[in-house]
Amino acid sequence: MEDAHLIAQLRRHSRAALEDAIRRYTSYVSVTVWRTLAGGGTATREDVEEVVSDVFLALWEHAGELREGGNLRPWLAAVARNKAIDRLRRAPAPVLPLSDTDAAPQPGPQEAAEQREWAERLWQAVDAMDEPDHTLFLRYYWYGDRLKDVARDLKLNLSTAKSRLLRGRKALREELMKGGECP
Repeated sequence: MEDAHLIAQLRRHSRAALEDAIRRYTSYVSVTVWRTLAGGGTATREDVEEVVSDVFLALWEHAGELREGGNLRPWLAAVARNKAIDRLRRAPAPVLPLSDTDAAPQPGPQEAAEQREWAERLWQAVDAMDEPDHTLFLRYYWYGDRLKDVARDLKLNLSTAKSRLLRGRKALREELMKGGECP
């Protein structure tokens, strides 16, 4: 179903269209939310799932306001970022240690920058994966879903899912090694 047709169906409050939008865009919205929440340093799986649910609830509630013939992806990205930022604003401030001896050793600026760069390269590599590998990696490694559940939902044989994970890890390793040393 193309976005224009999907939007037209959503404007008529078609539950099937909402289910199709959820199926098509959950991984995209999840990554957008995670990247926004990760900037606050307190992203948990539950936080990401809750914000993603809020995004699709907003889609349902504001479906009548969607521009006909438009593209759903940018609208979902904007709503996902805004909902994630709202979540960060509501999050309690982190507890700071009373003294330097109470604090865990923090990486230096150079090491922190390298870790951020490494994480960004990893996300770009996973984002570039084709389906169903992209969804398989996100659900298994990020969300921690059981492999047999993910394989069933993606209509894959369990051994096929394992093989795809193995080949995907190998491809990610090769892609990340192009830029230099792996940590």
